Amino acid sequence: MDVEHSSAALDLLDYTSGVSFHDQAYLPESEDFQSGLYVGESLQPQEQESLSLGRLSDKSSASEVSLGEDRPVDGDSQKDKSSLKSMDSSQDLKQSEDSEEEEEEHDEEEHDDAAVEAELTVAVDAGASVDVTLADDSSEAEDGEGEELPDHPDDKEQTILLDTACKMVRWLSAKLGPTVTSRFIARNLLRLLTSCYVGPTRQQFVPSNDENNPLSTGNIYQKRPVLGDEVSKPVLACLVHVAYLYGEPVLTYQYLPYISYLVAPSGGGRGGGLNSRKEAGLLAAVTLTQKIVVCLSDTTLMDILPKISQEVLLPVLGFLTSPAIGFPSGAQARIVLCVKTISLIALICLRIGQEMVQQHLSDTVRNFFGAFSLLQELQDQELTAESVSSCEVPVMEVPLSDGKLLALDPSVLMELQKVFNPEMAYISYIPFSCLLGDVIRTVVPNHSLVEKLASLYLENVNPKSLQVVSLEQTPSAAGSDQDTRGTEPFSSHHEDSHSGTFGSVLVGNRIQVPVDTHREGLGLLRLSAGTDGFMPSSASEEGALKQDLPRSTHMLCGNWLAYWQYEIGVSQHDPRFHFHQIKLQSFSGHSGAIKCVAPLSSEDFFLSGSKDKTVRLWPLYNYGDGTSEVPPRFTYTEHKKSVFYVSQLEASQHVVSCDGTVHIWDQFTGKLLRTFDELDSKVPITAVTTMPPPYHSVSVASADSVLRFIDHRKPGLQHEFRLASGVSAGLIRCLAVSPNGRSVMAGFSSGFIVLLDTRTGLIMRGWPAHEGDILQIKAAEGNVLISSSSDHSLTVWKELEQKPLHHYKSASEPIHTFDLYGNELVTGTVANKIGIYSMLESSALPISTTKLSSENFRGTLTSLAVLPTKCHLLLGSDNGVVRLLA
Repeated sequence: MDVEHSSAALDLLDYTSGVSFHDQAYLPESEDFQSGLYVGESLQPQEQESLSLGRLSDKSSASEVSLGEDRPVDGDSQKDKSSLKSMDSSQDLKQSEDSEEEEEEHDEEEHDDAAVEAELTVAVDAGASVDVTLADDSSEAEDGEGEELPDHPDDKEQTILLDTACKMVRWLSAKLGPTVTSRFIARNLLRLLTSCYVGPTRQQFVPSNDENNPLSTGNIYQKRPVLGDEVSKPVLACLVHVAYLYGEPVLTYQYLPYISYLVAPSGGGRGGGLNSRKEAGLLAAVTLTQKIVVCLSDTTLMDILPKISQEVLLPVLGFLTSPAIGFPSGAQARIVLCVKTISLIALICLRIGQEMVQQHLSDTVRNFFGAFSLLQELQDQELTAESVSSCEVPVMEVPLSDGKLLALDPSVLMELQKVFNPEMAYISYIPFSCLLGDVIRTVVPNHSLVEKLASLYLENVNPKSLQVVSLEQTPSAAGSDQDTRGTEPFSSHHEDSHSGTFGSVLVGNRIQVPVDTHREGLGLLRLSAGTDGFMPSSASEEGALKQDLPRSTHMLCGNWLAYWQYEIGVSQHDPRFHFHQIKLQSFSGHSGAIKCVAPLSSEDFFLSGSKDKTVRLWPLYNYGDGTSEVPPRFTYTEHKKSVFYVSQLEASQHVVSCDGTVHIWDQFTGKLLRTFDELDSKVPITAVTTMPPPYHSVSVASADSVLRFIDHRKPGLQHEFRLASGVSAGLIRCLAVSPNGRSVMAGFSSGFIVLLDTRTGLIMRGWPAHEGDILQIKAAEGNVLISSSSDHSLTVWKELEQKPLHHYKSASEPIHTFDLYGNELVTGTVANKIGIYSMLESSALPISTTKLSSENFRGTLTSLAVLPTKCHLLLGSDNGVVRLLA
């Protein structure tokens, strides 16, 4: 796809995370904090990798896909050689996809066409021709005037919507990280790709520039698009962009196993046939495999070539050449699959060369051309579509010359005869002969039969201008690059303009090999010079044999790759939190113990407060192999004492931090907006919490058991409530607010919990919940609150019920920090133990308990936070380092 060049990027702020779009997609090596925006120091116009997700162009185009700059890469992409040979994650993915596809198969078959029409709109007229509305950037007037609108305004709106959706998918792919992108975005894009080819209409060839003459199909790397290819372009572009972001593992560990699943014979139709979904899956699989082969490095391609041959090409050929399996769309779908398969095999042959073809693809090429011999043998037995059409037996057994019995469906025989005809022999065998030379006679035992069929086709097409040479002649290696696509008849006036080295002519950026009419040609034809060769133009991205993936800073390797491989095999519907103790990132910069960590709502940044009197903002993008240390993006230094609380006020996108004095400051610029000091030095502030959106208030508790509400937009206090009268309750240790903002819970040092209704200011309930200090308290959906205490207990309460819902007991040490993940509690103790408790089970024991190893976590655990979308853990320690584990 063409990358739009621009002299400047439009940095649109994402007010969820506080960084510009291009910073969210790619993290430049050098960064600066200017004018309240996090921007790169030197953002050059040609640095398209940093601009591709940061620019939302107002010139929408369905064909515009910014995939990053194709820069030369010094060597192959770094990858784990040992993990490349392991396919455990591939098996997990197959199993999870298989179970999910079985649940959705009937539903998808009914609604796929409508869904794809809504998402990927291509206007099709009555003649099945394609009218794709593409907005051409170069044709638009600079001043915005004189622009011609399409005949159908609805088509333009749908095109703009599609273009915007594609840009949003690319932006989300970088923002959400590799695991979430692969599990929820890429996985559904793969399913959507299959939907693009469902139905006979999507399998009709569309006009192209190469179809002006009948022999234009003799191109070894031909592009004969069908309507499904036009519809699938945005989906393929988004899939390739994910690979651009996270590297070759996406291609080899997620896309390729899914392709193997699509073409697996066991997943075929019922009763030996194919359903429309499986048929479309075969076409989508071959199309995506071609994209994968183009993007793979030479080393990786050779490593996985046996897998491609055994798990993709051979199963596809099994469906394509089977005389017992019919296609729901008839011969047309089989022809399209045949043409695409030929193009894919030719692409691989061009990439790996003659010797590797003979070594790795002999069975594949032999199986394809063997279909011609099968039909010839059936014809010799006088078994044709006409002769067996009157047979009432659905499947008949036919003896072959080798003594085997062939299961034959009479209706399928007609499809095979329409596909493997003399024309198909010509457009497949001649280019392969040019490419492989003498090797093809070794690889294809029935080459003489296929040559005969090709010769027959040429005689029928143009017997006068195409002179067929003797089939007995031996092809010479010197003529292996002879053109086979021309149709111009020889003329006595034809000027010989051939010149150059080795008798070749340089035409643009292509070397044109002329025809020597006095020597033996490799193929069956003597063609005129001046026609296109079969080699694709290197300047054309559509016909490129290889496109190196750019070296992204987010490329998967090391621990990130190992964790990602496991996660892509996990079902989307798995509600469990799985902790594998894989270290993904370290965040060093604090000089004192970490007192609190708080991820932003978007989960691409998090805040940390420390004893060193600072609050730091850290990025959460994957970087390195798990051993790298990430510097902070911004440091807030206005506090005078140890910071024990930090959080984001989501409604206004401000940060609230407290060291005894509450600071409310702008997370984009670091500007202090307001402070709130204790009213009496003898009554310090002991606990703080923020209200959920749309509220802008901050709740502050002091040592005199008074709860105050402040709003940074207004002076003074909003409300003030006394939660306990007397000294028996003790100090307020922690606060929590219900997700709907209607109640506030306060935990006291005596183990007492008070529940306040924020709408009326009345205390709804107060009860002795624990025998020791309340260490932490959190609120969940459904009027549920969870509290932990120094008495080693962790209790789940319903707001207005006397008895607890669940009561857990830690055996050795109290749970001083915990967080919520759905219906599970992830807990941490000073002994560096991570426990997972389920609120759906009555057992008092944790589901799992993991002791943090010194290799992954050093120091004592002081704080913990869960990233629920990414399923990661942020762990703060007393040595000032925060670590990201999974």
